[in-house]
Amino acid sequence: MNKKRLNIAVIGVGHLGKEHARIYANMPEVKLCGIVDIDRVQGETVAQRCNTKFYRSFKEIAGKVDAASVVVPTKHHYQIAKELIENGVNLLVEKPMTGTISEAEELIRLSRKNGTVLQAGFIERFNPAIQAIQKLDISLKFIECHRLSPFTFRSADIGVVLDLMIHDIDIILYLSKSKVKKIDAVGVNVISNREDIANARIQFENGCVANITASRVSFVPMRKIRLFSEDSYISLDYQKQEAIIYRKSPRLTLKSMNIEDTDVSSIKDLKNFVFGDLLKIEQIKMDNEEPLKKELESFVNCVRNSEDSIVPGEEGIKAIKTATTIEDEIRKPKIIKLTPVGG
Repeated sequence: MNKKRLNIAVIGVGHLGKEHARIYANMPEVKLCGIVDIDRVQGETVAQRCNTKFYRSFKEIAGKVDAASVVVPTKHHYQIAKELIENGVNLLVEKPMTGTISEAEELIRLSRKNGTVLQAGFIERFNPAIQAIQKLDISLKFIECHRLSPFTFRSADIGVVLDLMIHDIDIILYLSKSKVKKIDAVGVNVISNREDIANARIQFENGCVANITASRVSFVPMRKIRLFSEDSYISLDYQKQEAIIYRKSPRLTLKSMNIEDTDVSSIKDLKNFVFGDLLKIEQIKMDNEEPLKKELESFVNCVRNSEDSIVPGEEGIKAIKTATTIEDEIRKPKIIKLTPVGG
């Protein structure tokens, strides 16, 4: 397989799937053998643009391809992935891998049985900022995430936890390096019949705490994460692919500098003093390569070279389990205790 091009198809070429097709079509080691979509006009348009063939059903590509990206609504992930894995097709399944834990477990079992690659589609793992942060030697104490976007109607079959928050759930599980100890969560429906705004607080066994907010009814998009350790603070903007780290010098403490006995009003430029002497600011270096391109290249390399995936199905199910717990917490009746006024 190393010497020949990999035959790949893309199943579902809507907002994200068409980008999978675009990238595969430009990979020299890949032959994009087909586009699958229930929308004939959209499917044929993308197929023509990518110089490949259009299929109306995923069943038509079984036996014709080595691998495929599954980029359809979540409720269809399990059935499509199950049939393709049983036919020996290696898969990248977009997040969330499935809508339920049992479905994810079954796909993993089938993938192991058939010896195929099953990669969960968590694009943020390939964000250059996250990859740069992972190389830093830091022990996280607190993580704060905000992921806000307008309602797109593309994922109305799932709530905001599985739609948007699951990206941050995966990254938090990845960076915290610890098992979940406790989860508290709240959420509200605004447009759909599922939660459209949600907040979760996750406590880990190693003491790290994460606070996550996700909304799909926000006018202004936002994708940010802040990471705190004992001696550093990292601010990351996913959209801008920018990350800044603030480090505290071990030699520069308030006590050693006698700040407690200093009249701060006498310091002319307090801002430069704090962010120049007490804290060192540096931009985290990263490449500007498209995260989706890096994700798909990683998937192709795994299939071609029989390598382990960076985000195997087992990682996908961890995120689903945590997301499911958050959804269960949201649905639990909340008891509000009122304190009488005036005794």
